[in-house]
Amino acid sequence: MAPDVVVIGGGPAGAISSALLARAGARVRLLERDFFPRYHIGESISSSCRAIIDLVGAREKVEARGYQVKEGLLLRWGAERDWTINWPDLFGDQVRSWQVDRADFDDVLLKHAAEQGVEVVHGARVRKVGFDDGRAVGVEWVHEGHRQETAADFVVDASGRAGVLSAQHFRNRRPHDVFRNVAIWGYYRGGALLADTPRGGINVISSPNGWYWVIPLSGDVYSVGFVTHKDQFLARRSAFSSPDEMFLTLVAESETVAELVASGDFQGQVRVEQDFSYSADSFCGPGYFLAGDSACFLDPLLSTGVHLAMYSGMLAAATILSAHAGEVTEREALGFYESHYRNAYGRMFSMVAGFYEQYRGKNSYFWLAQRLARGQYPELMKKRVRGAQAPTDGAFASITAGLTDLDDATRVGGAVPLDAMVLAGELTAGQDRENTADSAGAAGLYLVTEPRLGIGRATEPVSPH
Repeated sequence: MAPDVVVIGGGPAGAISSALLARAGARVRLLERDFFPRYHIGESISSSCRAIIDLVGAREKVEARGYQVKEGLLLRWGAERDWTINWPDLFGDQVRSWQVDRADFDDVLLKHAAEQGVEVVHGARVRKVGFDDGRAVGVEWVHEGHRQETAADFVVDASGRAGVLSAQHFRNRRPHDVFRNVAIWGYYRGGALLADTPRGGINVISSPNGWYWVIPLSGDVYSVGFVTHKDQFLARRSAFSSPDEMFLTLVAESETVAELVASGDFQGQVRVEQDFSYSADSFCGPGYFLAGDSACFLDPLLSTGVHLAMYSGMLAAATILSAHAGEVTEREALGFYESHYRNAYGRMFSMVAGFYEQYRGKNSYFWLAQRLARGQYPELMKKRVRGAQAPTDGAFASITAGLTDLDDATRVGGAVPLDAMVLAGELTAGQDRENTADSAGAAGLYLVTEPRLGIGRATEPVSPH
């Protein structure tokens, strides 16, 4: 019998998990608090998202929206000048993605989920998740003033920063003090990108007190933003009469950014948002999974948010299907999900943490990426420089494109926790906390997508290293 699943939240994590479950025959009800389309920060998505959109059957719908194609990024970071990450040059023509209008993009994905058979309820506010002897068994929610209850075999909490389970029920979400930042951004009609930027690529430009993004959108619109520590932001905010005035001053303070938008017309729409990073002590438990921002949130430096959301949504769907079918034990299923999602978050966290040490130089970032990728792209990771081995951008590119996580999940050897010596200190400390999912239970398990989505098991003994 097919499982009954309740998904909380209709963003990318909720839309992907629910659509994949419905396509496999599950009965899925998705409860979304807002009415789509709704505004959401974030436009730049990783190439991995294109592969997951392919898997869910929505690529033609996304491509029909006419979003700006993205083929990489260009960084002007620290003391070094420009360095370009061109995905097609490194990995082939199929490795690309888009710069999207998130309000429209999220709406497309959620409507696609409904077309796959998901019952989508807008304006539904989830009050709580019900538990029976420690297992999630359903949700209590309110719609148009009426209280309702829905029983479920599994609950996917994709409620974003609201965190129905992590923030409201378990209260086990912990902030990372290394990233206590504020973002301020607006839009321009017209502008330019730095020379040598890959087609549709994002520009990331450092400054002494933070960093800027310049993202090309369709219709000759550019998203421009600045991220800085909250203390720096608050120290300056009182000097300006409005967010618009502060934003325009910050743009003018960067010679690079000012030149890029010089030919454009400022469109206003300035917004400010705190992007404090956090992670929950556990990403899953008996009968429930935390997906996307409900489980963890990371500074936007490397544009990883939608990747983590879609990746976790895909993992949650695969785990539920195989656990319900009895192909894996619940202990194994939870270990599989916890290990792969936490590895993905750990990679991104450690890369971003390294970047904020702007003095280190790109070679140090490339070496870190090589260790975090664990040798998955050996032919791209090194090059000869006067007889010595030096890092290239292959591993870095594979991580920032989300490809390393996809390869990690589908590797027959199964999940192996990342070396604590590689991970950033804030994240490593968090690994010692009690966890309801035993990652050791994931040994020898891997993601399969054909002939159907689920979890495979290695037929030969798997080394833990």
